[in-house]
Amino acid sequence: MAEVDVRRFTHRDLPNIRQALIDVHADAYADAMDDEFNQRFPWFVDHWGGNPGFACVIAFDGDEPVGFAYGAPAVPSREWWREHLDPAPEKAHTFSYSELAVRTKWQKAGLAEQLSRALLDGRDESLAVLLVDTEHPRVQAMYEAWGFCKVGERQPFPDSPVYAVMLTELPLT
Repeated sequence: MAEVDVRRFTHRDLPNIRQALIDVHADAYADAMDDEFNQRFPWFVDHWGGNPGFACVIAFDGDEPVGFAYGAPAVPSREWWREHLDPAPEKAHTFSYSELAVRTKWQKAGLAEQLSRALLDGRDESLAVLLVDTEHPRVQAMYEAWGFCKVGERQPFPDSPVYAVMLTELPLT
């Protein structure tokens, strides 16, 4: 595991962490920032960060943010992932894991798992859902190794990739 200081943040902290999230994302996706969907990341930060239940963890190397993970509780009875399962699990209360990004020089050092576990450990929800670009099978395999399983595919925006819908029970094993 990477030697970093992982700090927790909430909705109230967004004004202070917004630029750090945008900067880490721009570094992590530097090779794909010409894609208009990736260029809209600041909108996603504001959208998710505007949720009162927003939860975020940021890893710091000294004062430099090197990775983050964030999400928010799903709205009860609007857990869209249920349409992919028949029958859907009886467990309710889902945490929507929205984003994970690690600066390029920190990738493949265990930081993605460290951030994911820090974000999801201790959650009150019984399930977590996330989306993974279907063109990135190694990323999907990484989440599968942590206990997530693919339950379907979804394209949430006309210009977004097609994503694998992945679900797990909490806590992660």
